[in-house]
Order: sequence, then structure tokens, then C-alpha cells
Amino acid sequence: TRDKLCGLVKKWQTTIECHTDVKTTDGYVLRVFVIGFTQKNANQLKRHTYAKSTQIKRIRKIMHDTVVHEISGVDLKGTVNKLIPDSIGKDVNKKASAVFPMQDCCVRKVKVIKKPKFDIGKLMDLYADGGAAAASSTFGEKVTR
Repeated sequence: TRDKLCGLVKKWQTTIECHTDVKTTDGYVLRVFVIGFTQKNANQLKRHTYAKSTQIKRIRKIMHDTVVHEISGVDLKGTVNKLIPDSIGKDVNKKASAVFPMQDCCVRKVKVIKKPKFDIGKLMDLYADGGAAAASSTFGEKVTR
């Protein structure tokens, strides 16, 4: 939310943002926004932790590659399952820390850019087994009290 994002932004550090368009296996095109912040080293004396522009470009490329690798191999449901525990943000943080120390990397926003065409046959195949199970169960039995 906006409160969390405003709490992450601080002075004396670099904010690195990236947005990527990714296509899932079931045909959805998603625009994923990732954000990350630089971090001080343990024994650092300088007050600020600014990354150089080349480091920012490399970190942005790592963010882009990680998002494409994680999301392009799964469907929309798998993408949601990866977004809930923020595993993509943790992977970005781990990989980008090799270039510059990073903290609070997370997926900020996901937009659906394009939906696949609605296929009624695919929907029927998906729910064919569930419908048969529901029809075979008995409904309306009398409850003894």
C-alpha cells in the first residue's frame, strides 16, 4: 500500500525502480513493477549510500531478468502464489546485492495489460470433473434433530 511504500523511502539512499511486461503460460500479459533501495554496509562511515548510474543499470537489468524468469514459466495462479510470500522480491534482493548492497526489494504493483480470449471449451474441461462430482452427491436429505 501507499503507507508501506512511504515508510520505505528514506533520505541518503538510492531508490531503484523497474517495470517489465511478462507473458504467462496461460496467455496473460502482466506489467510488473519492482522497487528496491540501497543499503549501508556494516562498517560504513559515510552517511549516504548512493549507487553509481552503471550499478543502477545493472541492478535494473537483474530485476528485469529475475521477473521474466520467475513469471514467464507459470500461469496466472502460479504467479499469484509467488507474489503472496514475495519470493520474487527476495530473489531480486539476493541477486542484486552482488552489485550493491540492497534492502527492501519488493514487487510494488502488478497490472493486467492483456487477457487471453475466452474459450468456453477450456472452461468446460476445467470444471467437467467437479460438476460430475457435485451432481452425483445427494442433496436435500432430511436432518434428524
